[in-house]
Amino acid sequence: MASHCVRVELCPGEETDAVFLLGYVENAENDKWESPGIINKTKAKELIASYANVQAVQDALADLKRHWETLLSAYTVKTADPRIDRMVNIWNQYQCIATYTMSRSASYFESGIGRGMGFRDSNQDVLGFVHQIPENARRRILDIAATQFEDGSAYHQYQPLTKKGNHEIGGNFNDDPLWLILSVCAYIKETGDFAILDEQVPFDSDPNRHDTLFGHVRRSFDHVINNLGPHGLPLIGRADWNDCLNLNCFSNTPDESFQTCTNKDGKTAESVLIAGMFVYIGREYGALCRRTGNHAEAARAEGHIEAMQATIMRHGWDGEWFLRAYDNAGAKIGSKECDEGKIFIESQGFCVMAGIGKETGEAVKALESVKKYLDTPHGIVLLNPAYSRYYINLGEVSSYPPGYKENAGVFCHNNSWIIIAEAMLGRGERAMEYYSKISPAFREEISQLHRLEPYVYAQMIAGKDAKRMGEAKNSWLTGTAAWNFVAISQYILGIRPEFDGLRVDPCIPPSWHGFIARRKYRGALYAITIDNSAHMGKGVSKMLVDGKEIMGNVAPVFNDGKEHTVSVVLGSEK
Repeated sequence: MASHCVRVELCPGEETDAVFLLGYVENAENDKWESPGIINKTKAKELIASYANVQAVQDALADLKRHWETLLSAYTVKTADPRIDRMVNIWNQYQCIATYTMSRSASYFESGIGRGMGFRDSNQDVLGFVHQIPENARRRILDIAATQFEDGSAYHQYQPLTKKGNHEIGGNFNDDPLWLILSVCAYIKETGDFAILDEQVPFDSDPNRHDTLFGHVRRSFDHVINNLGPHGLPLIGRADWNDCLNLNCFSNTPDESFQTCTNKDGKTAESVLIAGMFVYIGREYGALCRRTGNHAEAARAEGHIEAMQATIMRHGWDGEWFLRAYDNAGAKIGSKECDEGKIFIESQGFCVMAGIGKETGEAVKALESVKKYLDTPHGIVLLNPAYSRYYINLGEVSSYPPGYKENAGVFCHNNSWIIIAEAMLGRGERAMEYYSKISPAFREEISQLHRLEPYVYAQMIAGKDAKRMGEAKNSWLTGTAAWNFVAISQYILGIRPEFDGLRVDPCIPPSWHGFIARRKYRGALYAITIDNSAHMGKGVSKMLVDGKEIMGNVAPVFNDGKEHTVSVVLGSEK
């Protein structure tokens, strides 16, 4: 902390300027000291001198403004609601950059080496900023992949400077490998850089053991296949996306870390969430194989995906919603058979996103159950009913007070999966309703309750079992940022990169008249106009690119440095 007191005397009409600087410079190891006990301030003084006058400061601020205008101009939108525009055009993208830079440090500010970068976390962060700084996304993906093991598993966290895994946390979080597939596919769809797949990437940061990035991706896919439980569902390991669902922990020791304690062999507890992820992300892997001409591998992957989908319907469907998991004793979690924690949000989101039950009605049933049992005025709670006591077979999830964090709090990160699922089923009104409940700009009117910045996403909002329902906690560094940008930009507004072009497929509330957007994509600018005069809200009936009607709704890659117009009429699909 610091403060300044500056005395200024001004005559009528007179003005003056004061410039305050806060900065940091680092001296080389052999140049740290001017004399014994006296720090060498030469570089610091040079930096201060570069801002010695007001014009230099103004020029620096102008450079900073241009920097952010460039980053934030990659995707802009104009809708009838300035709150949406404010989030999409500025704050959500800004938060994605902050989250990419700092991963999951304790606050907006760096806190030393801390826990490092998360394998799962950082792969998801790529989804939110790849359109802004694709070259950084490329480097980040290669860094993440280099911490993977040869069997496809990974350290849960790694240190960004050394690229070494965090041994204190270790690995065996069995959802981790799948996220690498998703980030790689997102990067290639954005850039067309298929050459990244041929990059040689180490295992466990050991240059003597390596494979191509595609080899790493294939091992990520196979890690699920090679770790199936009694029902044919993926083994959960230490945990899946929900670090607090610790089905192999069984801790009776106060203050013991649930994430590092594992005292079961982990060959029984299974995750329906990872199963849904495997189908959803596995389809991305299969499409990547097809696109690169590896049809045999694509066919192999598709066979495993179809088998997993059938397994989910056989052992993961509870009648009205998808189960969450099976515990170490083979008992159901997230089932109507449970006294508490009957339904969880995560498997509903990913299984529906994967298209499971879409044709046979289970997908709609699952989302209707989300609305009935999990929805609140402040977002969708993670589970219901909340756990009222500690269950040793479940771990940390049942150790929180009811209504907070993973114990029936509104965990904003996974709300986006339900938003995407609703949009995939064509229900734009419902998708927008869920989006607005957790979007900071929409919560500004209840700031006295929300109690966090009205421009950045919180990790958690207190749920219906909490004393202060609607109060938010842990802003800035949350996976909510990336996933909610994906939800609004790619699925509600519907402007989504594909391997061979830019898909335009909105799913908006029928009441909207339309919107306009500008999207930079592979060396061109796409000026997009959406006409919803029919007030259908979904279904592309007509699409013109530079005035010429095209088949389908994927605008081609131009890469010519020019602006191209894309006009879309919503109605019934062709």
